[in-house]
Amino acid sequence: MTGGVGGYPDARGRFGAFGGRYVPETLMGALKRLESEAREALADASFLARLDAELDRWVGRPSPLTPAPRLSAAWGVEVLLKREDLNHTGAHKINNALGQALLAQKMGAKRIVAETGAGQHGVASAAACARLGMGCRVYMGAVDVERQAPNVARMKLFGAEVVPVTAGDATLRAAIDEAMRDWVSDPLGTFYLLGSAVGPHPYPWLVRELQSVIGREARQQALATTGRLPDVVVACVGGGSNAIGAFAPFVEDDAVALLGVEAGGSGPGLGQHAATIVHGRPGVLHGTYSQLLQDEHGQIHETHSVSAGLDYPGVGPEHAHLAATGRATYTAATDTEALDALEEVARMEGILVALETAHAFAGARVWAAANPGKTVLICVSGRGDKDLGILQSVGRAG
Repeated sequence: MTGGVGGYPDARGRFGAFGGRYVPETLMGALKRLESEAREALADASFLARLDAELDRWVGRPSPLTPAPRLSAAWGVEVLLKREDLNHTGAHKINNALGQALLAQKMGAKRIVAETGAGQHGVASAAACARLGMGCRVYMGAVDVERQAPNVARMKLFGAEVVPVTAGDATLRAAIDEAMRDWVSDPLGTFYLLGSAVGPHPYPWLVRELQSVIGREARQQALATTGRLPDVVVACVGGGSNAIGAFAPFVEDDAVALLGVEAGGSGPGLGQHAATIVHGRPGVLHGTYSQLLQDEHGQIHETHSVSAGLDYPGVGPEHAHLAATGRATYTAATDTEALDALEEVARMEGILVALETAHAFAGARVWAAANPGKTVLICVSGRGDKDLGILQSVGRAG
């Protein structure tokens, strides 16, 4: 497993000024136990061997690094694609879900709860629980249940109970709220399988460690393919798990730029986007101190994005730290720019990427225009089959 920038987080679970634990006292014991058990497991050769075996034989790792010759020619750079879309269940989410499910089993948890936005973490959690013979309840915002119906059906086929959340904005933020309420009711018997690099310590660290397989493989594959490291690594950022997994193994390579692309939605106004680092201010949400979208009174504001997985008003604290220190740069791509990028990739490379991932391509294209002749490595966080209904509704398919 890899460490993050400067060995973060520190003993308090902080990435510089960001991170920490802001939770009810009833959860402190569960979080401390989780940290202890996770650190022990990730240093245990037998646990890691089982995880690696499942990643190999069940998930299908390593995922390939695919050259994109037509995009490369059009953009004037060398484009390499890290294909997390080819993983079992269709996205990077399975890396973390499998690792946490194995940890939950090791800890003797009686039940697992999870949250999901675009549905991919829910699908991954349901699949991992089915693989290990564990029960799974997934909380999902009612808005996302409707716009991601295929993934809801997949979760149910894997045996998960899917609970639509109608409170609040009925999207990912509300789903996390409900999952945390469930966890508070039984913090020792229930394992909360958190899907992104957000939440109270140790979750941002744990998710990073489990997702860093993306960047470790990509680093080795780039060296083997091109004989050098890429000039930039690009990933979409909502909560930030695929991005931190791709970035972490490159953080100490100063010559490699790191570019996170957030959801610019329909415009820069509050409530029109989900670009937390680009437009946000520091605050506390879901147990961690990070960049948030909030109004002048500090109230968390509703967000908008065509992509359900990026529709979240916070971001992982390590991303906030990378932005604050200047080690990574964060930009935003609008709904229209993401939709245009999705069509371009589909027609030029024969790959249908997720709407979330399409934001990374939109940001990468802008970076490429300013840096001709460079090598651009893009994390393809997921495939777009789940988004066909949305694409049809906005006149981009069929």
